[in-house]
Amino acid sequence: MQPESLSKAIQLSVAPVFLLAGIGALMNVLSGRLARIVDNAKQLRLTADAGGDVDELERRLARRRMQLVIRSIELLTAATLLIAAMVAAMFLSVISRVNLTLVVVPLFIASMGLVMLAAMFFLREVRLASAL
Repeated sequence: MQPESLSKAIQLSVAPVFLLAGIGALMNVLSGRLARIVDNAKQLRLTADAGGDVDELERRLARRRMQLVIRSIELLTAATLLIAAMVAAMFLSVISRVNLTLVVVPLFIASMGLVMLAAMFFLREVRLASAL
């Protein structure tokens, strides 16, 4: 393998790696939100177990918010795996000098679709949280 080939492979993988960093930051935000939702749900359960008055609507809202955040995290995790596969395919393409465009392009499109879906679930969760 020529050093130029390795340099080209690294250049091609820079943008997807920045995308992975952005997804990681979003997952960090989501995990923080999930932790707060779980803490709130535990507090509601403790209040109910102690015989306190707990609004059933509030419990269902916490459960729904949890589901939305978890779904968003799952989608971002899947997108991360697809992006990593895309970077690997790009390296293989450069190293082996085989055109893997028909592999890389669908991986990128699919990963962007998953990121968009995750963003939509995140938006739904934020709207639920702000509707209180």
